[in-house]
Amino acid sequence: MKRIAFALALGLATPLAAQTPPEVPPDTGFSLIERGAQMLMQQFLNEVGPRLGEVQDGLEEAMAALEPALRELLTMIGDIRYYEAPERLPNGDILLRRKPGAPQLPVPLAPGESLDL
Repeated sequence: MKRIAFALALGLATPLAAQTPPEVPPDTGFSLIERGAQMLMQQFLNEVGPRLGEVQDGLEEAMAALEPALRELLTMIGDIRYYEAPERLPNGDILLRRKPGAPQLPVPLAPGESLDL
């Protein structure tokens, strides 16, 4: 009984920094973290997965609506390599300046006319 009390007193008197933690196999901690991460990811996919299809459908609809305007913009601009970096003015306008020596712009299309790309 005296030995147990002495060992306990010695353990309490030893600073925490001097005490060494019990040895744990190196793969045990990682596998627990890995399993926890897998569980979290699975739960996330179970909750969010069905909604991802809805998001994809919404993006496809948005792109279908934007496609005509983007095609018109590309027709007006031509090749983007012939432009300087965009410049924002104090009033919020954005300028796209053509580089010196850039070839002539293509002839603008009439309203409603489309370009087959």
